[in-house]
Amino acid sequence: MLPQEPPVLARDPLPLRGRVALVTGASRRIGIGYAICRRLAAYGASVFVHHFTSHDAAQPWGADPGGPAAVVAGVTEALGSPEASVRSASADLAEPDAPAALVRAVVEAFGRLDVLVCNHARSGGDGPLAELDADRLDGHWAVNARSSILLAKEFAALGGPGRVIFMTSGQQLGPMRGEVAYAASKGALAAITTTLSDELADLGITVNTVNPGPVDTGYAPPDVAAAVAARFPGGRWGEPDDPARLVAWLATDEARWVTGQVVNTEGGFRRW
Repeated sequence: MLPQEPPVLARDPLPLRGRVALVTGASRRIGIGYAICRRLAAYGASVFVHHFTSHDAAQPWGADPGGPAAVVAGVTEALGSPEASVRSASADLAEPDAPAALVRAVVEAFGRLDVLVCNHARSGGDGPLAELDADRLDGHWAVNARSSILLAKEFAALGGPGRVIFMTSGQQLGPMRGEVAYAASKGALAAITTTLSDELADLGITVNTVNPGPVDTGYAPPDVAAAVAARFPGGRWGEPDDPARLVAWLATDEARWVTGQVVNTEGGFRRW
């Protein structure tokens, strides 16, 4: 065996300098998507922010009071490289053609795409098995699973190399009572991770899925917030930047040997 060159041990303070990332579902400054955008920007990447504020506006937590402009401003503030910039667009990922159009928009804006983070999700309008119908199941599937897979398809068509990162919600670790459609559609991303990572490996594209565990993004009422916090050894929920740090690392070359994994970053959350 030929001797190998010793690895470079020093860390680049801007490991994503010169790269472009698309982060979907970054509509709220209190959300995980926003934290991911800021981390990627701080690591040197240019960031394309996808948002769909009408979904949040229809939820109990509501849309960001500052709108997309405030989200973009916050991501721009975090840019770590003077050559990097931020763009944004709204898209309803329930539409079959939206994933392809979104990837085209990124390439038109930046000329390339290196990192795809599928953070978006359809929440609400769910229920237990007895209340489900085909429309409810199909609606969650279209947004949470179908659009993510189609985004990965469009990303792969660019030829690689790169990073694909899905977001799930720990459905493989425990039940989500009353959220059958959501659990089925998000759980599908964890299930398809190994298959997609194998298909895209020859292009130099890694595919991983992150389960952030319970993260405080302002959706839980006070009684639920207190009950969930008590299940963490640290006595607090996850914060949006907790999973964002993992996602940002997976986007770097330091994670080049990690693919086909569902990574749980839950801070010791206890389900019993």
